Amino acid sequence: MKGKHRARPGHLAEGEEARPHYLGHRQRLRERLIAGGAENLPDYELLEVLLFAHNPRGDVKPLSKALIEQFGGLPEVLSADSEALADAGLGAAAIAAIKSVREAALRLMRAELRQREVLGSWDKLIEYCNAEIAWGQVEEFHLLFLDRKNVLIKHERQQKGTVDHTPVYPREVIKRALSLNASALILVHNHPSGDATPSKADIAVTREIARAAAAVNITLHDHVIIGRGGHTSLKDLGLL
Repeated sequence: MKGKHRARPGHLAEGEEARPHYLGHRQRLRERLIAGGAENLPDYELLEVLLFAHNPRGDVKPLSKALIEQFGGLPEVLSADSEALADAGLGAAAIAAIKSVREAALRLMRAELRQREVLGSWDKLIEYCNAEIAWGQVEEFHLLFLDRKNVLIKHERQQKGTVDHTPVYPREVIKRALSLNASALILVHNHPSGDATPSKADIAVTREIARAAAAVNITLHDHVIIGRGGHTSLKDLGLL
C-alpha cells in the first residue's frame, strides 16, 4: 500500500524505539516468583526483585550478582549495615527494600517464638538467632527476656561492638530484666569469625550475670554463641 512503510521481520519501524530486554525479564521474573514460589529463585534473582526499587528502568541483574560476590552471599547482603550498602552503590530505595524484607522475616520468626515455650522450641530459637546475627560483621550482644512460662517477652540488642569484642554490662542486663518483669533470660551473641567457641571473657561475664540474676530470682537459662558454621551453648558445655 502506497504511503506506508512496513518493517521487515527483525527490524524496527521508523520512529519505533527498541524495548530493553530486561523489561521482559522483570515481568517473567515476577511471574515465576508468584507462580512457582520465591523459594525456587536462586539468590541473585531474589535479590534482583528487591533491587527493582534501586533502578526502575535499568538492568539490575549485574548489580545483584556483584553485591553477592562482594559481600559473600545473600545472607551477608541482607545483614549488611546501611552505610556498607550505600558504599556499594545502592540508593535509599534499595536499602529500604533490603532492610524491610529482612525485618519482616525476623518478625515472622519472632512471632512464632512468642506463641510457645522457648525451651521446648530450641531449634526454632537457634534458627531465629542465626537469622538475626550469624552474618553480622561485628559482635552483637542480645538478650531474650522470658516470662514465668518461658515464653518470649522481648528481644533486645544490648550492645554492638567490634569484630572480636562486645562490652557487656551485667548491671544493665539485670536492670532491664526487672523493668520488663522477666523471670528468665537467655544471652546470645555472635562471633563474626565463624568460630562459636566461647572465650574466657564469654565464660566470665556469663557467670557474673548468672550470679546477679539469681540474687533477684531471675533464671539465666543459657548463653548461646552464634557462628556461621554452628552454635555453642554454654549450658551444654557445663560452663553455666
